[in-house]
Amino acid sequence: MRTHTVTNGQVSLHTVEEGNPDGPTLILVHGWPDTHALWDRVVPHLADEFRIIRFDNRGAGASAVPRGVADYRLAHLASDLFAVIDSVSPDAPVHLLGHDWGAVLCWEAVCEPDAAGRIASYTSVSGPNLDHLGMWMRRRLREVRTLGPLEQALASAYTVLFQIPGLPVPALRWWFARHWPDFVGAFDRTDPSVIGPLSPTVADDMVHGMKLYRANIRRHLFRPRVRRTDVPVQLVQNLRDRAVRPVGYEDTDRWVSDLHRVPLDAGHWSPRSHAGELAALTARFIRAAEVGTAAPRVTTG
Repeated sequence: MRTHTVTNGQVSLHTVEEGNPDGPTLILVHGWPDTHALWDRVVPHLADEFRIIRFDNRGAGASAVPRGVADYRLAHLASDLFAVIDSVSPDAPVHLLGHDWGAVLCWEAVCEPDAAGRIASYTSVSGPNLDHLGMWMRRRLREVRTLGPLEQALASAYTVLFQIPGLPVPALRWWFARHWPDFVGAFDRTDPSVIGPLSPTVADDMVHGMKLYRANIRRHLFRPRVRRTDVPVQLVQNLRDRAVRPVGYEDTDRWVSDLHRVPLDAGHWSPRSHAGELAALTARFIRAAEVGTAAPRVTTG
């Protein structure tokens, strides 16, 4: 394992490199409230075949912590990702695997106009494109088909609290940060031991990461943009995900020209609870992208 720092303007990003130096480059992008350690169980399944890059997102782990809410907008997060791509693989496109807010920021990146020349494939787990989600909700409401949007709204109800500056901080710092494995174990109906050990920065990461919600949720859901991509996308749909419901991906194929849906019988934190299965799906998809053949398409209800 080798560590170095990638800079994007005034933001420094703690970056870890490991695996096969001669293999295709795969960048793993974590979400809230994790760090690059989210992928600790996934990496051993991929390290023999791929050159693996992990980094702490801005506001998390050993990376810089910008102070302003606007500093956590998706455009800045995608810019961080492209800075990492340019640093670690300036001459060849990379593959992406993103989870939670890491998946959301990867969606922002793959929908940029020049993404296809810099990103060879993208595997998305438990994190939607917020603009696609906003478009889908608008369509469903126009058609008076409210059950799907209501299901996702109830699953995301906690994000309303995150919009209120300061309100959730004591609970995050003094309870959730201390009991996170037990909470996730109950939330995902899985063994809490697969969640730890916790990062020493977990309390700060929880608090700083709330700015992701404040900077982006209302901005993209209420004023969604048309966002398309020709990058091959594998959508791993965690069927027991209680935070990101599969129904919210109903319209994704309208915006992605090469979309592959794959179900996984897992909860939200599948990189920890189903690391081997997720790694196998990712490796298969990357191999297909590398040789220019289509991976099997699986449609879920």
